[in-house]
Amino acid sequence: MFRPVLPLAGLPGWNLLNRTLDTQRAAFDAAPETVRDTDYFEARIGTVKTAEDLVADRRLLRVALGAFGLQEDIDSRFLIRKVLEGGTDNPDALANRLSDDRYRQLSAAFGFGDDAAGPRTSEAGFGAGITARFRARSFEVAVGEQDQSLRLAMNAARDLADLGADDATDDTRWFRILGTLPLRDVFETAFGLPDGVGQLDLDRQLDIFKQAAREKLGIESLDAFTEAGARDRLIETFLLRDQLKAGGSLSPQAIALTLLQAGRG
Repeated sequence: MFRPVLPLAGLPGWNLLNRTLDTQRAAFDAAPETVRDTDYFEARIGTVKTAEDLVADRRLLRVALGAFGLQEDIDSRFLIRKVLEGGTDNPDALANRLSDDRYRQLSAAFGFGDDAAGPRTSEAGFGAGITARFRARSFEVAVGEQDQSLRLAMNAARDLADLGADDATDDTRWFRILGTLPLRDVFETAFGLPDGVGQLDLDRQLDIFKQAAREKLGIESLDAFTEAGARDRLIETFLLRDQLKAGGSLSPQAIALTLLQAGRG
């Protein structure tokens, strides 16, 4: 399997990764293991009609879960089956009650439990769409094996664009951030929040995150993340503060000066 080339950490590493991303992704996607997994999924997923069918095939399930960043649930087949069978139409569905929004995304994508749409597995382009997500997420996992902070930054760049374009209320989207641990980690670090903030009442957490977004990023609404500039500000602040916490090569004074000059300290 191709290993991403990551000679630098922090913000310099992020800038280098983005400059070489197309080349590195192409090499990663062409790796034999990736090709075997995605070819198998695209060839077989059209025959899958139920959640039970999907969880019974470990190779298919690995790609399906990996496409939504849930690869660690590969052995939690009962949970995944219930998430898929419940759909997302009913507010009380399991996928909607779990705090991690990735389960809702998984269930909505496959549509097994949604009466109106039904299973989407035989729709044209469905398999290719899932494998595209799988390749992207798998590359992020490979990045994370060398530098977890860069993986979190990649995840945030992708998810923030989707969140910004979502037509849900701001509070609903904030609750999704609070419930999605990789994304929450980025916000907590960028905002300089203490470790114990997650123990507070959920409504209090919401107020703290919204206030920090206004003060640190100048953002009143998550709609702002439809703009690349707003996403970049959050990610850059996250990486700089993360490097400060980790005692990276930049001095605390240099990081503080960078944040101040960017108007985000």
